[in-house]
Amino acid sequence: MDANVTTLDRQARAGEAARAEALRAALAREGFSGDVETGIGPRLVAATDNSVYQVMPAAVLHPLAAADVNAAVRAARAVPDLALSPRGGGTGTNGQSLTGGAVLDLSRHMNRILALDVEARTVAVEPGVVLDQLNAALRPHGFFFPPAVSTATRATIGGMIATDASGKGSRIYGRTSDHVLSLDVVLSDGSDFTVRPRSRAEVEAVVAAGGVAGEAHAEVLRVVEEHAALIADTFPAMNRGLTGYNLQGVTRQDGTYDLVRLLAGSEGTLAVTKRAVLRITPLPKHRLLMVARYGSFDAALRDVQHLLAADPLAIEILDDKTLELASRDVIWSGLESVLGGPAAAAVRGLNVVEFAGDDRDALAAAAERCAALLAASPFPAMDWARIDDPARVAQVWTMREKAVGLMGRLGEMEGTRRQGTAFVEDTAVPPERLADFVAEFRGLLDRRGLGYGMYGHADVGCLHVRPSLDMTDPAEEAMIRAVSDEVADLVKRHGGLIWGEHGRGYRGEFSPLFFGPVLYDELCRIKGAFDPDNLLNPGKLASPGLGGPIDRIDQVPTRGSFDRLIAEDQRAGLGRAVSCNGNAACHSWDDYDAMCPSYHATRDRVQSPKGRATLLRAWMRLRSEAARGRDVAAELAAVEADTKASMDTCLSCKACASLCPVKVNIPEMRSRFLGAYHASRPRPLRDHLLRHLEAGLGLVRAAPGLAGALMGSGPVRGLLRGRFGLVDLPHPAPTRWRPRASGGGPRVVLLRDSFLSTFDGAVIDAAGRLLERLGYRVTVSAVRPNGKALQVLGLEGAFAKVARRALAERARLAAEGVPLVSLDAATGLLHDGEYKEYAEYSVLQPLAPVVSIDRFLADEAAAGRIPARPRGAGPAFDILLHCTEKTAQPETAARWGRVMTHLGLDARFPKVGCCGMAGLFGHQAEQAELSRRIFDIGWRSRIGPDPAATLATGFSCRCQTERFAGHRPRHPVEAILAHLEGSAG
Repeated sequence: MDANVTTLDRQARAGEAARAEALRAALAREGFSGDVETGIGPRLVAATDNSVYQVMPAAVLHPLAAADVNAAVRAARAVPDLALSPRGGGTGTNGQSLTGGAVLDLSRHMNRILALDVEARTVAVEPGVVLDQLNAALRPHGFFFPPAVSTATRATIGGMIATDASGKGSRIYGRTSDHVLSLDVVLSDGSDFTVRPRSRAEVEAVVAAGGVAGEAHAEVLRVVEEHAALIADTFPAMNRGLTGYNLQGVTRQDGTYDLVRLLAGSEGTLAVTKRAVLRITPLPKHRLLMVARYGSFDAALRDVQHLLAADPLAIEILDDKTLELASRDVIWSGLESVLGGPAAAAVRGLNVVEFAGDDRDALAAAAERCAALLAASPFPAMDWARIDDPARVAQVWTMREKAVGLMGRLGEMEGTRRQGTAFVEDTAVPPERLADFVAEFRGLLDRRGLGYGMYGHADVGCLHVRPSLDMTDPAEEAMIRAVSDEVADLVKRHGGLIWGEHGRGYRGEFSPLFFGPVLYDELCRIKGAFDPDNLLNPGKLASPGLGGPIDRIDQVPTRGSFDRLIAEDQRAGLGRAVSCNGNAACHSWDDYDAMCPSYHATRDRVQSPKGRATLLRAWMRLRSEAARGRDVAAELAAVEADTKASMDTCLSCKACASLCPVKVNIPEMRSRFLGAYHASRPRPLRDHLLRHLEAGLGLVRAAPGLAGALMGSGPVRGLLRGRFGLVDLPHPAPTRWRPRASGGGPRVVLLRDSFLSTFDGAVIDAAGRLLERLGYRVTVSAVRPNGKALQVLGLEGAFAKVARRALAERARLAAEGVPLVSLDAATGLLHDGEYKEYAEYSVLQPLAPVVSIDRFLADEAAAGRIPARPRGAGPAFDILLHCTEKTAQPETAARWGRVMTHLGLDARFPKVGCCGMAGLFGHQAEQAELSRRIFDIGWRSRIGPDPAATLATGFSCRCQTERFAGHRPRHPVEAILAHLEGSAG
């Protein structure tokens, strides 16, 4: 090993530590009250976004209040050579917020909606407010904020302003800057300024006052007046315009000057926003879609111009690759009847045409016009369908929104490690030239042998294209430069832009190509006036000195350059971590979203699937480098510690395995990590206890009264907490029902889970009695360990034994030709998930499917084997679904709904998050407070005032509700049985 490399690495780490310490001291002097993170875990997570790049910051700052933004700017100025880069949702596709300096993350705390004036149609927000959060608050008042970006669940308003985001519907609603009235910003000297439209006299007054604001206004005023004609000629007359330093929008038709237009799209290089006043728009009462399928993508593209005559709100296009990826996602279960069906294999393009308004009749007429245009089109569609059901409309747009993440799975279709890669993915040309442009674009990629997916805003000429690359291959990484250069020339030739929507970031080097040398020099002068010391997000759009350094796309470290250092043996079982493309779907603002309850409770991105995947990548890389003899012991120890801490807060709920667009299954990788981690470290006593827990539950079932008395006694509770870190264990309540010794009817086998059988036997009792009442001859399996705790703890060898035994018993029962029915989602789904890995080693005969109780009842009712029952009295039940169940099998709610209706009951399915229990997670003493927080934000409010009216399908969920709300919700089978018994009585 090269000793000089080791010395340089140590010196670099020492320099980073010194800068971080200097920044901490400066922040303390300035009175910064937010979070300051200099540990390796938070910095690694902030080193990436949704782009190909990876740049390690010196620190991550989370301001708590507006004054902290000023303090952060002043503190950063005090540390030599330290840049400061604002960050919002972290969804940038071009490295906009990446920096080797300090990241100023405005999303964790500065996310309040400050004031809403419905009469004036304005709202004031902090920059960390998320678009969906804002629209949820506006919806009850009949308003919304129109820019409809696909990352609306996590994109912040500050980030949308920074890139002047637009999204679906921009042909009508425009860009973010069209809806921003004023910005309260912090300038590069730490001072405050309000950016708003000003008259000439007001601008001159700002100039006369001097300071950074005065210098900046003077420079902008000079440029827009001296170069008015050149600006008009250079900026294309396109909906998507030029992002970044929008000189065209500064001079308004009424003679005022609007620097909001200049700052919107400036990506934090001119000032930092800490408050924005936005114009809000009345929310259309109705929406409908016309969805047209085409036999070629070119026909779909060319038909767009024809369909614009119907004057829709938007026309979104998707190619066959995007549709194929969507068909593999959980969202497809609700869309197959619309987007799949006959001739689905022949579909090569899809146009989704949206109409919105307050008049249903007008919308219907618009749909008829659209249908007539489709029928008469010279570019005929295969077929089309009208969708006006609000739920189905929402599903279509959810599918479209997921496309940004789904592109990460292009390699699966190719059988390679390639992924759809963002670097030329937001080109925009005049809409009438889009089809010809795309034909050349596709030819360019085809000549290089690159796969790709295409989708986007066809009505405004903006297309999202993600070529499929393996960035760990240096030859393919080099394609970034070659393809970018060629696409830039192609898009300019067609009168468009290489950045039509997602900002410039590290693509700022192409600015002279599109602005020309004269205007680009003027942009540099404007940057110099706003930020003479190049403090704010340097190297991205312009330099304060003419000819100063701008980062080039092939001179910034990429994620692939780090990932290629991971040895093949390290990737075993952990490869999905490398697949994470940073789309950040796991960072949703909505606490009722199922994915990643630990993130919802903490808002700490280290405790999210993306954060955990990032740490796993670094851990694998450093282990690989250590094996090759490089001295990385200190860094590896730090990363390993942060990875372990992050994995400890993972509930292993598996929602990410279904809801993450690239299926980053953190629980599976957590298990692998823990197995490797404890291979060289002793396990805690609790792990040894849990290893044998299920085997010991037989004793509890044999003497539940004695076991309950012992477990509830003070000494035993103290022992469990003190020695094993376990609290609030459930009270034994084993099953009491016994199957009838004889009887007719079809036979069914109930699979008895050890936890239900021991602690919640009433569910097995009710299920058995219900099935017998419905005419079935019920038998039960033996109570066997399911091994879930072993799998969660990474005890792979012990879990394998349990899995093989379970599969062998399943094969034996299957040979008898009877349905196998499970009652608890978390354990029943093991058969479709974790057990599968061991199936080939355990049985020779076929395995019958294990079906959930809701699937069994729904299928039997549909087949006419369960008679319908009359509607009973009483209100509808609220059924709260287990998070693993509803994400792995999204059709569960619909099945339960059909079952309840068929048997005479009404049911609703409130959107609900995680209960916070997740097996034994909530019983761990060190996680008890986090478990309660998760329950409070994602579950408590969904429990109605009448405990009998709330049902819960998960064993953990019922335990948690009893623990924190004081009552145990019933399982749906208990409510159905009570209804049938009451009707009969």
